[in-house]
Amino acid sequence: MSHTITSELVSLDTSLGADKAAVIRALAERVVAQGRATDAEALFADAWAREQKDETGLPGGIAIPHAKSAAVTEPSLAFARLTPGVDFGADDGPADLVFLIAAPADAAEAHLAVLSKLARSLMQDDFTSGLRAAKSADEVVAIVQNAIGEGNAASAAAPAAAGAASSTTPSASDELSINGRPARIVAVTACATGIAHTFMAADALTAAGKKAGIDLVVEPQGSSGYQAIDPSVIANADAVIFAVDVDVREPQRFAGKPVARAGVKRGIEHPDQMIADAIAAAKNPQGSRVSGSAGSSTADAPAQPTSWGARIQRILLTGVSYMIPFVAGGGLLIALGFLLGGYQVTDNAATVITQNSLWDLPTTDITSNLGPLGQYLGSVFFMIGATSMGFLVSALAGYIAFAIADRPGIAPGFVAGAVAVLMNAGFIGGIIGGLLAGFIAWWLGRLNPPAWLRGLMPVVIIPLIGSLIASGLMILFLGRPIASLMELLNEGLTNLAATDAIVVVGIILGLMMCFDLGGPVNKVAYAFATAGLASASTADIHAVPFLIMAAVMASGMVPPLAMALASTVLSRKVFTPVERENGKAAWLLGASFISEGAIPFAAADPLRVIPASMVGGAITGGMSMLLGVSSLAPHGGIFVFFAINPFWAFALSIAVGTVVTALIVVALKTFVGRKELQEAEENPAVAVAV
Repeated sequence: MSHTITSELVSLDTSLGADKAAVIRALAERVVAQGRATDAEALFADAWAREQKDETGLPGGIAIPHAKSAAVTEPSLAFARLTPGVDFGADDGPADLVFLIAAPADAAEAHLAVLSKLARSLMQDDFTSGLRAAKSADEVVAIVQNAIGEGNAASAAAPAAAGAASSTTPSASDELSINGRPARIVAVTACATGIAHTFMAADALTAAGKKAGIDLVVEPQGSSGYQAIDPSVIANADAVIFAVDVDVREPQRFAGKPVARAGVKRGIEHPDQMIADAIAAAKNPQGSRVSGSAGSSTADAPAQPTSWGARIQRILLTGVSYMIPFVAGGGLLIALGFLLGGYQVTDNAATVITQNSLWDLPTTDITSNLGPLGQYLGSVFFMIGATSMGFLVSALAGYIAFAIADRPGIAPGFVAGAVAVLMNAGFIGGIIGGLLAGFIAWWLGRLNPPAWLRGLMPVVIIPLIGSLIASGLMILFLGRPIASLMELLNEGLTNLAATDAIVVVGIILGLMMCFDLGGPVNKVAYAFATAGLASASTADIHAVPFLIMAAVMASGMVPPLAMALASTVLSRKVFTPVERENGKAAWLLGASFISEGAIPFAAADPLRVIPASMVGGAITGGMSMLLGVSSLAPHGGIFVFFAINPFWAFALSIAVGTVVTALIVVALKTFVGRKELQEAEENPAVAVAV
């Protein structure tokens, strides 16, 4: 590894301009002049963009403007000892010691670790006093190289970022004690670039904790990676500090803990106050707590070893939690589209929104009772909702992979989910694709490539290979079997519908609609129903295709409505807190004929939820056929009541199936496998909230 700083990158006792922009630009030009970057203006722009987010001036006359930039070809430190100092935003006045930290956009972990050592050294008084006393550029270079581990002398860098206070730590005062003992605190530090402020805040908090006589362990989440705090340490902690400018990774590890939150600079400048805030939160029963649904997260790290089944369940819940907003928003928009534009709005909705506007409303093929305006607004709502719903499987697969492999898994997961849709594999295909992509990305991330390749792994290599393998497996091994199954089911349903066994058809369709909740089997039943509508005549509203459509819609509404009834009315105690929250949303989703509203329940507890749903769906489908319910609308639930006849029979069929399913689910959860539910209730951190 070449030296990060050279004498040519050092400026002593000089003025580089009247303000910080001029200083940053001058240092960027110095880096380019030494052949370590290609474009001074681009480097300045990236550093200035970082400066605009949060000023880089620090107490003690220090400033560390920094950036990761595509213009940088070699990690570099440019240093200036300014006369006079320049204001970089620190509370105590201008800075006379300025480091420009320039890192390549795809810097390897080793390079980022070197740059972070410099930032941590700046927290040491002997390091900064040495820079102020240096007589020459070579002396500055020697001091810095020793600090970052590039020199011959022992490193002068700051101590380790994380660690509990030693046995010689002074006793904590009463204000810093909890239950007569020193407080135990864990902390996370993270800044936008993960190079400088992250590690400076970690060292400042560690030093403040040692001085105060408390047990404090810090987890700096930098660009070069991070070492997660031991789960047992988190479990024993009284409170947590988040000194961060970005999302905390894996925040569910800290769920329920009293928390003090602030930007990363507060951790550097006022670590004592952050510690006091955390202890105050721990002593206040009404104080702020870490939510189980906070931020961008992966599956939580449990304090105790768990089975593979439990791990897979948490992974699935993570994917579902990110998918639900697409379901809720998209499904309700579709329903509103039907309400405004009529049940035939689907015929030309795409044409209407591309060829018309509020000041040029459609004039032909008006299906809305509200006229051209209703037609246009209904088309807008429907198309936005349909677009949102189109992301469901991709989002599910992408965030399942994210739960396994963190950010490198997102791209392979989304691609595998899109391929699952292409192959008509639906919900089940999305789960399989997400699991494949996640584990492949995780495995690739565990490899130890050469240093020059590490920077490319998360942004190029893992997405490329992960997408190729996961999606390739989906295409090669899942597509044809699912296509064959769909063809067989379609043929069987068509043959049954042509006989007197129409009630049997309703039962079968009900079973199919509730089997995989939006997956390939569900979609076969729905496609069978909608295909019949295309050839049916509205002259006979009780024609078989309309009866089939009603049975399919009614059955598909049962699972989410039943889960809502069971979790919010019948027996709240047998559902986890997260399931009870999902149950509130399931009322609207079920009423809108969005079967996916039951997916959070089915993904967490498939062996109880899916069989119960199938029983209720079969009853509803059979009753709908027996009572002669017809629907001229292919979607919309209760919002297309005007297209359902008789509506009372439609509602009665749904009500009976919903109650039966809800009672079965409650019974199964009460008497079968109650242990797992009790564990989830006692440890809500293992559940992922929407």
